[in-house]
Amino acid sequence: EEAVKFPKRLRHRGKGKVLATIYKLPAGYRLYWRARVDGKRRSLMKDFPTYSAAKREADKVLSDLVKGSPVTALSTGQATHALAALERLQTFFQNTGRHVSLLAGINEYCEAAEKLTGHTLAEAVERFINTVAIIQRKPLNEAVVEFLENRKHLSKSKDGKRSRHSPVYEANVASWLNAFAISHPGNAVCDLSKDHLNFYIGAFKELSAKSRNDRRAAIKMFLRWCAAKDYLSQSHRLFEAVDFKTEDSEATEIDFYRPGELRTMLSRADADLLPVLALGGLAGLRREEIFRLEWADVWRVKGKIEISARIAKGRKRRLVDICPALAAWLTPYRLKTGLVWSGSAREFEGKYATLRHDLSIPARRNGLRHAFVTYHFATQCNENLTASEAGNSPQMIHAHYRGLATKADAAKWFAVKPARKASAGKIIQLATASNC
Repeated sequence: EEAVKFPKRLRHRGKGKVLATIYKLPAGYRLYWRARVDGKRRSLMKDFPTYSAAKREADKVLSDLVKGSPVTALSTGQATHALAALERLQTFFQNTGRHVSLLAGINEYCEAAEKLTGHTLAEAVERFINTVAIIQRKPLNEAVVEFLENRKHLSKSKDGKRSRHSPVYEANVASWLNAFAISHPGNAVCDLSKDHLNFYIGAFKELSAKSRNDRRAAIKMFLRWCAAKDYLSQSHRLFEAVDFKTEDSEATEIDFYRPGELRTMLSRADADLLPVLALGGLAGLRREEIFRLEWADVWRVKGKIEISARIAKGRKRRLVDICPALAAWLTPYRLKTGLVWSGSAREFEGKYATLRHDLSIPARRNGLRHAFVTYHFATQCNENLTASEAGNSPQMIHAHYRGLATKADAAKWFAVKPARKASAGKIIQLATASNC
């Protein structure tokens, strides 16, 4: 160092141009050079405790300057930060196996920071971790069992109150979901695809659109529950399956019984079955409403049948007129208590089917209720009044029951009364003819 004259100028060997200079300071040495940064010439410098250290760095800077390397544009602080960043990326690679370049890492950070508009990336990550669902792998058949088990209470009545859901409806849901699970054995819920749903619905092409829609609704309800339980991603898009979209149900033709058929059925029905048929045909009560009806509900309000929220399909109370024909059929039951029908729905279906078979009367779906609504509307010509009696909407009455019967037909229907029996006191005994 004693033989070195300062400032020490370092030149390009070929052109003799000075590219860097080393200056001696009271407490060390300073390397000074100029480089192009962002298209502009800038002066850079770096301090060292010894000349040898300054010379080694100077040789490196000189080599980089000759090659045109951008490294020479880094200040001491920038170079230190760059090395630290590279070391951090190396640690990240060792921990995760993911290789990320310094440029890629900076680009990703800057793009995220621009979108966060003032929030830090750490805040965004923390919120994401707290809200993102971790999907559990749950076998489809086990998920169905769990779902149905969680719904059992919905079809059970408590303290004499009506259950939230009809037991028949819950039984149907269980049947449809079990069939769905059986059709895809070995699958987890998170494995389901649109093809699985299309395959399931495709097996019911022979059923009506309404029947297929009922099954679709049950599966959708189940899959929403699975998403809430984190058995299925919230963004699953399964409902976009081509065959899983709700179909437009074709309007079915209303079919109903005629006055002569009602008279024959009521005349031949046994004591248990008769009031159910009479209430369906002459009061328009739904079958499920009759099964929940008690005799006290029939007699509580004079001239009216009280359909309370406990009984009504829509859980809205209504009063239904007891027409003279219905009153005549129900007179023998004035002292009855308890349920109007004490048997099961299956027992009713069996007895009703046997009666129709014996009388050669065809089965008509909801034929008694349809007949009441049809004939009542024909009599009153007022959809609002008929809707109030039937517990339906005026729009439904007008759309489906208008013009199906005449007033003359309706008069015959509501004139169906029990045959009069001659009383014993009025029977006249004829004298034996004498030979005279």
